[in-house]
Amino acid sequence: MLLAGFAAGMINAAVGTGTLVTFPVLLLLGYPSLVANISNNIGLVAGGLSGAWGYRRELAPNRRLLLRLLPASAAGGVAGALLLLVLPAEAFAAIVPVLIGLGLLLVAFGPALQRRTAQRSREGRAPQPGRGHAGLLAGVLVLGVYGGYFGAAQGVLVVGLMSTVTALALQQINAVKNVLVTAVNTVAAGIFMLAAWELIDWMAVLLIACGSLAGGFIGARYGRRLPPVALRSIIITVGTAALVRMVFFT
Repeated sequence: MLLAGFAAGMINAAVGTGTLVTFPVLLLLGYPSLVANISNNIGLVAGGLSGAWGYRRELAPNRRLLLRLLPASAAGGVAGALLLLVLPAEAFAAIVPVLIGLGLLLVAFGPALQRRTAQRSREGRAPQPGRGHAGLLAGVLVLGVYGGYFGAAQGVLVVGLMSTVTALALQQINAVKNVLVTAVNTVAAGIFMLAAWELIDWMAVLLIACGSLAGGFIGARYGRRLPPVALRSIIITVGTAALVRMVFFT
């Protein structure tokens, strides 16, 4: 769990799919899906904070945009966390394989989206700053709901959305993404601690938090130098193993 937390913190800072490492690892270790999801969410807050701090230089030019988007992300995180607690645990257990599968598809095909965005930019068809503001707010809100409920590959979705409707450089988008995703996880963690204390495994939280805190710093500093193919391969392998366990052995 400590190593998985480190990997997730590093991957979240550099890419945004760390949940697809830690959550499947918790499932493979035998944790119930709801306990694993909530404990994982709380533990990864530490890594989100260190990753966001590591990207503070890229974030500086877009603080005004971030301040406009943060309330939508936070509101979505609250709604998603409440949905997780209100809906039956059986419903979450049933939909988890679908959510993991969706996240794995996003990891696999995310580079194609980035190449398409880069091509549009080279051809002079990149969106102009300020356009699509309402769509961006709505999208960030919806992704906040998703993040509060589950969150796997939420970062990839945020990057894809902002790449489509803004003209920001990819590293600046990644910096904004780190803060938005961390805000979602933080408000969701607060709700879980207030309303679902009995569903939190604090040993898992502690190990993931310690690992992800260190991983977030490393990911922000060196994560961009790691081979993307290697990161995607690890995520897809661990996620697929969790899917097999859930579908055939539970």
